[in-house]
Amino acid sequence: MIRVVLPTHLWRLANTNREIELQGEDLTTISAVLDRLENLYPMLRGTIRDQVTKERRPYVRFFASGDDLSHEPMDASLPEAVISGSAHLRIVGAMAGG
Repeated sequence: MIRVVLPTHLWRLANTNREIELQGEDLTTISAVLDRLENLYPMLRGTIRDQVTKERRPYVRFFASGDDLSHEPMDASLPEAVISGSAHLRIVGAMAGG
């Protein structure tokens, strides 16, 4: 089980809770998690990553186990704590400006 925490505007758009639990043994990469998330909540397609290139949107960040995974390849393995469900994969809308 993977536990995903969404920023406020995305969980409200998806009409769900802030934390979403995703089931499946194949959820070992950010890409696989986002595929499942977008399949369950089609209204999120294009909000976290580009629909064509599958690249992370600017100002969207991924954090897990205290590490910033935003610049890791989308097919890189998630930390074991996230895969086991003991830690969250956090999707954060970054802010720019001063």
